[in-house]
Amino acid sequence: MLYWLADLSDDGGLFNLFRYITFRSGAAFFTALLFGFVFGRPIIDWLRVKQKKGQPLRDVGPDHFAKAGTPTMGGFLILSALFISTLLWARLDNAYVWIVLLVTAAFAAIGFADDFAKVTKHHHDGVSGRIRMGLGLLVGALAGLAVMWLQTPALSGQLALPFLKNVLINLGIFYVPFTMIVIVGAANAVNLTDGLDGLAIGPVMVAAATFGIIAYLVGHANFANYLGVHFVPGTGEIAVFIAALIGGGLGFLWYNAPPAAVFMGDTGSLALGGALGAIAVCIKHEIVLAIVGGLFVVEALSVIIQVAYFKRTGRRVFLMAPIHHHFEKKGWAEPQIVIRFWIIAVILALIGLSTLKLR
Repeated sequence: MLYWLADLSDDGGLFNLFRYITFRSGAAFFTALLFGFVFGRPIIDWLRVKQKKGQPLRDVGPDHFAKAGTPTMGGFLILSALFISTLLWARLDNAYVWIVLLVTAAFAAIGFADDFAKVTKHHHDGVSGRIRMGLGLLVGALAGLAVMWLQTPALSGQLALPFLKNVLINLGIFYVPFTMIVIVGAANAVNLTDGLDGLAIGPVMVAAATFGIIAYLVGHANFANYLGVHFVPGTGEIAVFIAALIGGGLGFLWYNAPPAAVFMGDTGSLALGGALGAIAVCIKHEIVLAIVGGLFVVEALSVIIQVAYFKRTGRRVFLMAPIHHHFEKKGWAEPQIVIRFWIIAVILALIGLSTLKLR
């Protein structure tokens, strides 16, 4: 919205700064961060009053009972900061911004319905998994169709491969089912990771920062040509959205750091995962998402392996799934698990960034 102030300025005027993605990304970050610091505590207090008993908890970890009564739906804090900041600083005539915003909002709505059902029933069972999956797949399909329609004929329906220059695989109409898997898979993987204080939001911000850099580079013709990646016009503007996400995430982490004053809930985890998936689809780096978000992939795989093996043999591979609970059962302290998983997320992010140059 504020981008249009640039029209009031000559080339050398103050408002000319608003033309630059880098400036508006920085402004979006600090706007979202300030929102989190100013409104975080009032939002958490409001959630606590409305929810009374807080999020239903599983009997996992040594401090399980100490967390009783902690409110959930803290994703509302992140998303409020994210949406307000993005609408203020991003170019609202950019279709990619709207695709990512709408996907995020849709998954936030799905997550909110699940959280609301759990809180009101005070039970772990929320909205049916089939309903959540069906709605998520529908959102993913619509996003895939929108991206195919928006991108140039040379890129539409094409899958780019990391480490290889100018290599595209034409998926055609099958690109839509592929985007459904990417977006829904990312949303549910982040959702499964959200099980300890600060565990999910840290890697989400690391992955988002990585994709912010990639989005800016692939949206800039000169940088894209130099690096040998596919130039996707207009995607640089997604960096503003990502900067707002990181700012809102840091504001949330201030209250989610151990011991957490609020949990992210499905409202936040599904929305943030869906956002990462949508960003990867828009910037043609879907496979790189599996590298950068490798921690989320491992968390999801641990659940799949555990369930499949148990159904087949009646035994378990892990002491408990997702895998962060396995280490908790082995006696690792919660902060120890969280920090080590953050370190892994940073390492994977650096590997993901290396795909830009190793071609």
